[in-house]
Amino acid sequence: MCGIAGIIGVSPQRSLQDSLRAMTSIAAHRGPDDEGMALFGPDGAWSVGKDAQTESAGPWIAGLGHRRLSIIDLSPAGHQPLSDPS
Repeated sequence: MCGIAGIIGVSPQRSLQDSLRAMTSIAAHRGPDDEGMALFGPDGAWSVGKDAQTESAGPWIAGLGHRRLSIIDLSPAGHQPLSDPS
């Protein structure tokens, strides 16, 4: 079973990635096969990936974290969270 976590800040912060990582690590037993996060800035900037970059962009105002348990789609194509530039 997968697990998700989300956080919305009142003001932009650079530590959002650490907070998301702490929240998703609690659910690691639910999705041990993969993890990912998406970070969103107040200016519309965003970063998606297993280790979304906080050093090159930010500060961040919102984020989503995900843990994945591979049952049906065992390929990396099922990596979450999904992103689409459009």
